[in-house]
Amino acid sequence: MTLSIGSIAPNFTAETTQGPINFHDYIDGGYGILFSHPKDYTPVCTTELGYMAGLADEFAKRNTKVIGLSVDPVGAHEGWAQDIKDVTGNEVNFPMIGDHDLAVAKLYNMLPADAGETSEGRTAATNATVRTVYIVGPDKQIKAMLIYPMSTGRNFDEVLRLLDSIQLTAKHSVATPVNWKQGEDCIIVPSLNDEAAREKFPGGWKTLKPYLRTVPQPQEQAAAEPAPAK
Repeated sequence: MTLSIGSIAPNFTAETTQGPINFHDYIDGGYGILFSHPKDYTPVCTTELGYMAGLADEFAKRNTKVIGLSVDPVGAHEGWAQDIKDVTGNEVNFPMIGDHDLAVAKLYNMLPADAGETSEGRTAATNATVRTVYIVGPDKQIKAMLIYPMSTGRNFDEVLRLLDSIQLTAKHSVATPVNWKQGEDCIIVPSLNDEAAREKFPGGWKTLKPYLRTVPQPQEQAAAEPAPAK
């Protein structure tokens, strides 16, 4: 099965460091980030998991649950988690899948179907393609995919920025321009003509080109305050 943006993220049940987890149930109406690693006790991944753990509060604010995957058994993750804490100072607080039968890696196109049935004897080099980030929405659709080589550590600040853009543009008729960050101007989507745009953005916009209209980032409306008691 080929996966792309808009595909339903394949569901699975797997053993993790926090017990058995059904992926769709784990997301539970919010967003999910599944990110994978070719093997435990690999240097680049050690730094990545620690940094990701340090962002726990940021992902929680965005109603997003994180889950990691390594092709080694769950038991091997426990010692690695201590190494991660020693190196980064952060305790891994999200579940780590033990994908020793390679089932999830194959399901998500990280390894070919003929890669075998066990992680035993495999090396980081033979698992080099297991270096992927999937962002999944509340509708269980894949919203973004990032694939990295083993030699390059992932930028999880960028994953957070990408998540912010995905969540913002899902609620409002905007797109985000190059290098956009929270609070910066957005682009009105071309599918919204000027008449419809005036209803959604009564404060107006700046027209750089007929197809490129920028507007301040839409803000979430504050909930109405309750009336004072009489």
